[in-house]
Amino acid sequence: NVAGADPQARTGQSTAGATHLIKVACEAATGKRDGVAVFGTDYDTPDGTGVRDYIHVSDLAQAHLLALEALIEQPGRSLTMNCGYGRGFSVTEVLDAVDRVTNQTITRRLEPRRAGDPAELVSDPSRIRETLPWQPRHADLEQIIAACRQSKAADGPPTLIVARTVKGKGISYMEGDYSWHSRPVTDEDLRLARQ
Repeated sequence: NVAGADPQARTGQSTAGATHLIKVACEAATGKRDGVAVFGTDYDTPDGTGVRDYIHVSDLAQAHLLALEALIEQPGRSLTMNCGYGRGFSVTEVLDAVDRVTNQTITRRLEPRRAGDPAELVSDPSRIRETLPWQPRHADLEQIIAACRQSKAADGPPTLIVARTVKGKGISYMEGDYSWHSRPVTDEDLRLARQ
């Protein structure tokens, strides 16, 4: 689950109506929602709530950049990897962290489980760590939440939301107005993504 926002406001979660837990909790903390629904409290997990992993959008962007560089260096190569930190957090742990970061208590509504939701979903990042020189810089849950909260408090969407696909040496990306564009990757793209 991608969360957080770029410190320079180049990337972040701005999908209207998105249901990602950290985004929803930060919206509740900034008064844009009246609380957060917790779907299921009887899972076979330490606190009974579902466990998911979260990755800061800047770390995900860095992983995409490194994958792009590897594909440019070796045309025809195919890379399929999980990108994450290899550690999950329960819904309760996330909401408790949001409470700490925002110094308030978010209203929690306990709801029944949603059909099909597994108890735990956590990525295995071993292949990306073996294949690319990817080193996460924003793996702290409270840092992810603080970045998301800051982006939720700001007005307007970021300029560049996220790179979507790589085809040969090109990149598709979405602008703040939610329109998709494609163009070749430039040296400046690579330089900026490394920052």
